[in-house]
Amino acid sequence: MLVGIIQQSCVADVEANKQKLARNIADVARKGAKLVILQELHNSLYFCQVEDVDNCNLAESIPGPSTEFYGQLARQYGIVLVTSLFERRTPGLYHNTAVVFEADGSIAGKYRKMHIPDDPAYYEKFYFTPGDLGFHPIATSVGLLGVQVCWDQWYPEGARLMALQGAELLIYPTAIGYESSDTPEEQERQREAWTTIQRGHAVANGLPVIAVNRVGHEPDPSGQTNGIQFWGSSFVAGPQGEMLYRAPKDEEVNAVIDIDLHRSEQVRRWWPFLRDRRIDEFQGLSQRFID
Repeated sequence: MLVGIIQQSCVADVEANKQKLARNIADVARKGAKLVILQELHNSLYFCQVEDVDNCNLAESIPGPSTEFYGQLARQYGIVLVTSLFERRTPGLYHNTAVVFEADGSIAGKYRKMHIPDDPAYYEKFYFTPGDLGFHPIATSVGLLGVQVCWDQWYPEGARLMALQGAELLIYPTAIGYESSDTPEEQERQREAWTTIQRGHAVANGLPVIAVNRVGHEPDPSGQTNGIQFWGSSFVAGPQGEMLYRAPKDEEVNAVIDIDLHRSEQVRRWWPFLRDRRIDEFQGLSQRFID
């Protein structure tokens, strides 16, 4: 299957971002992509650098204007499209939500981000309520998609639960970058750790992994930090963790990658991790910490 990934920078103008995405979606669709994946919160700047209630005005209902916009694009190009939206569920209740569109433009399903970070320049707990839809793959015409969002990608449990329910791909829209005060060596350690943990999900579950990240510099509106330099590096890994594609860390990219979905079954025959799991001894995984 041909998969399109779009790694782009964003500006303050939401409509400009959407129109840019529309052009990029058209580009990868023309190149044959049947599944297209966008980065986290792609409609706007990454507003979580500051705690500001006015940023909640960016949130939309689902369905809403953005689902109509992206659904039309999915229908126009006959693609399955993975988007990442700021969901307004009701006044004062918001989620960081991935919405997947079927090739006919309908909503195939959605996933609400489960793990919500709260770090300098990533004040997501101020905006997002943790997801309540669980870890469940979304059925589409191109397969069962195990979609999660950004901070979720550091946790093996979500990837495993998706795999145990038949997910054929693990997908992570992402917004992550460097803190400017870190040394270049520390920055590279963080970027490589981000890549390594997700390649580990591919190996542990015998599934391809797709991570699509933002790129470019976004200033801190408060001026308290130097902003975030998003590190790009979007990638596709095969079921043995092999790198099928990796984008540059400092350039916008539209890429189309061929993924062999049948290879996963053969890899699982060689490495039958699901067969050998000691599920009778994993009770402690449901605890915060074991004293």
